[in-house]
Amino acid sequence: MKRIVLVRHSEEPGDDHVQTTLEANGHAVTTAMPFKGEAIDLENVDGAVIYGGPFNVFDTNKHPFLDHEAALIEHCLDNDLPLLGICQGAQQIAWHLGAEVGPVESGIREFGYFEIMPTAEAGDFLDRPLFLPQNHFHTFALPEGAVHLASSETFPNQAFRIGDKTYALQFHAEQGPAGFRRWQERQGAPYGTLGAQDRDEQDRLMEAHHAAQLAWFSGFVTKLFG
Repeated sequence: MKRIVLVRHSEEPGDDHVQTTLEANGHAVTTAMPFKGEAIDLENVDGAVIYGGPFNVFDTNKHPFLDHEAALIEHCLDNDLPLLGICQGAQQIAWHLGAEVGPVESGIREFGYFEIMPTAEAGDFLDRPLFLPQNHFHTFALPEGAVHLASSETFPNQAFRIGDKTYALQFHAEQGPAGFRRWQERQGAPYGTLGAQDRDEQDRLMEAHHAAQLAWFSGFVTKLFG
């Protein structure tokens, strides 16, 4: 049993595929929300997941809690602990390692289910293209020493790893249908913007591809954290 801290940037019910997989595997899962002032106990961490959120990773003066999360990233890297960053969390890892993060000039986003394609270096990370949930308009450059793992048609940098235990994923493979529907129903959901699918298309792709998404991602989480 490992002690895994889940760093969240919003209040969610904990029904995502990261938390449910870790709990099913018998790990001791705790949640920390530094944006609410909650501390991360680095002395009791055997691995970590940093979720997505609405914060710009470079706005540390505006959001000082991001520095506390950077300390967690450094702690995991220094101690060879498994670390997974998702969307904003992936951008935080990239930023911490000196890579550029931000929107693309066109302003395009991905909101819906988009085809993620493995790179030639993906190895056993991803062995075939999958349609996976997305909700972002910022992206990251690859840090020095990163292994590029996946791309999409619009955003070429969708996943990378550092060493064997640090993974950064731009897409939201953790998000099941219930979580994605919360995004769909949220006030301000970016329908009609450049790169956003309409709801009917999202629902069709969710129905067609969620089973494959869950099978792949639960296996990935199990391999990374045990």
